[in-house]
Amino acid sequence: MKSGNRNMPCGIGATVLAALAIGGCTVGPDYAPPQTPIPESFSSAPGGATTRPTTQPVAVDRWWTTFNDPRLDRLVADAIGANLDLRLAEARIREARAARGIVSADRWPTVDSGGTLRRSRSSENIGFETDQFSGAAAGAPAGSVPDFGIGQARDLWQLGLDARWELDLFGRVRRSVEAADADIAATAEWRNGVLVSLQAEVALNYIELRGAQAELAITRKNLASQEDTAELMRVRQRAGLTGELDVVRAEAQVATTAALIPGQEARIRRAIHRLGVLTGRQPAALTEELLKDAPLPPSPAAVPVGLPSDLLRRRPDIRRAERQLAAATARIGVATAELFPRFSLTGGAGLQSDRGGNLASWESRYWSIAPGITWPIFDAGRIRAQVRVQNARQEQALVQYEQAVLAALEDVENAIVAYTADQRRRASLAHAVQSNARAVELARDLHARGLVDFLNVLEAQRALLVAEDALVRAEASLAGDLIALFKAMGGGWEMEDAAAR
Repeated sequence: MKSGNRNMPCGIGATVLAALAIGGCTVGPDYAPPQTPIPESFSSAPGGATTRPTTQPVAVDRWWTTFNDPRLDRLVADAIGANLDLRLAEARIREARAARGIVSADRWPTVDSGGTLRRSRSSENIGFETDQFSGAAAGAPAGSVPDFGIGQARDLWQLGLDARWELDLFGRVRRSVEAADADIAATAEWRNGVLVSLQAEVALNYIELRGAQAELAITRKNLASQEDTAELMRVRQRAGLTGELDVVRAEAQVATTAALIPGQEARIRRAIHRLGVLTGRQPAALTEELLKDAPLPPSPAAVPVGLPSDLLRRRPDIRRAERQLAAATARIGVATAELFPRFSLTGGAGLQSDRGGNLASWESRYWSIAPGITWPIFDAGRIRAQVRVQNARQEQALVQYEQAVLAALEDVENAIVAYTADQRRRASLAHAVQSNARAVELARDLHARGLVDFLNVLEAQRALLVAEDALVRAEASLAGDLIALFKAMGGGWEMEDAAAR
């Protein structure tokens, strides 16, 4: 395996005496973390998102606080405490821990207790009698079996303990526990990944909500201005200063703008409903609180993204893939141990008597001990095939780890590119809004003096509405890019994970 595993010096030809002398060995490869090539820096970092050359992970454990929005902070906290997907992930961690307890129990002896009372009668139509309890023939020397007559009923009282212990000389149980420990860690990282996705989804839906509210406010402002313009045209028509065409054009502009409002209101409601479900509530539970308009949270001009090597320590999906690789490596040892003999000790001790009155006497004691060994001689290659299966699964886990690393690098690079591009786009749109607002003022003034046609006013108003709407969308997109960047960097689970531990 590329991760640099090595085999223990324990082969099939090792003798039982050698195994006992060294106290057992662990067969199969030992795990070593894989070495994956990582670039020294992100190629897309120059621009709005700047890298900070440090060997320490960038502080992104509470990245949503970058927006300085207390309501967003509260929504994220509510989601962490009540989201159903997160509760499901935490239940799976408990399942993995319980499964580890099942596996680790094989390291210890099992002891069972039991008691029986048996009453039986032998047949009279046999020439000799075999005691059904001791297995001795009737007529044996005195004292060897109870003196029961043919055809008589008899009792047998018995209380005792039975024990069995498999000696883990070749590490089958130890490798199983090792794999179970890795499974627990992988499940915990899956939970961390769910947490990162949850935080990002809450933030994205909150940005969608505030962006839709900002667009709705712009639409309503422009609608009010256009309605004033339409009313002015009607007044001028009645005074004979303009024709019906200008009135109809103004009214058409009003109707076109008004048609945008239902869709924007629907976007607001959908975002509120999604936030309600993400925080473990009914969809409409947050309607009264979130319908109140609030500004779109501003995005910072620069974001430190750290070094690519930070991703290996921070991204939950990479950490999970690495633990899955460790589990797959341990299971090779579990499969390999099946090629070796299994040593076990079984025994029992207790009290046995044909009369309940003397069951507790010292003479009623019995005990037995039986060392055992099982070693597969012929299984048509089944065990070796199982070893090859586990080796192939380990190779798959290694490939999946490498895929996770490359996907993480791609996510960050793409998020940086999108963030820097939208910063430039927002700056251009802000300038466009200023210019279009000035154009509306000039068009109105010129039309009032009869120097331009009313169509110029309508075109200027339409261009202003489009520019303002595009600017709001660009600001929301920029915030969404920032959220995607923080998610790509794998932040947001560290503080909750530390608190859980």
